[in-house]
Amino acid sequence: MIVKRQATIARRTKETEITATIDLDGTGVSEIATGIGFLDHMLEQLARHGLFDIKLAAKGDLHIDFHHTTEDVGIVLGQAVAKALGDKQGITRYADVLLPMDEALTRVALDISGRPYLVWKVAFSQPKVGDMDTELFREWFQAFAQNAGITLHVESLYGDNNHHIAETCYKGLARALRGAVALDPRQVGRVPSTKGMLA
Repeated sequence: MIVKRQATIARRTKETEITATIDLDGTGVSEIATGIGFLDHMLEQLARHGLFDIKLAAKGDLHIDFHHTTEDVGIVLGQAVAKALGDKQGITRYADVLLPMDEALTRVALDISGRPYLVWKVAFSQPKVGDMDTELFREWFQAFAQNAGITLHVESLYGDNNHHIAETCYKGLARALRGAVALDPRQVGRVPSTKGMLA
């Protein structure tokens, strides 16, 4: 029997209202509406290059700033990934990638460990990309890693264009996560840990 690795999470606070659905075994189809154009673009890249089907709608207090919406989107999408993974039987677990985009190169490595941790070594030379504050990218990755239950290392090795640097982070996450959630035929029925669980 094939288990569908899909999940839907809905979260509502006084600051945001977000619903996200993910299919880890999709084809990269996305329907994203956060009200933040550049964040939509990055999440579309996550879906397309991870081959995840993602449907996400967010309404937030954008009249204040983009912080609450950006962070809460990371929370909800991370929770959806964790729920879709279930007990994590059969997954590859570890993956890493070097992701180039023109002059920029970023390294992403992750472990679906159940022990959330973010190492973020990414610097931007401008305070904004489009209308989005560049400091918010770390907030999104922190929220995502924490709620997905993954150890995540993101390091920009070099790059000049801030758009390219941000995009390599999201595309790198997409490709590494795609590899880590992939089912390993030699791990069928087993959780890839000597502990017997990943939580």
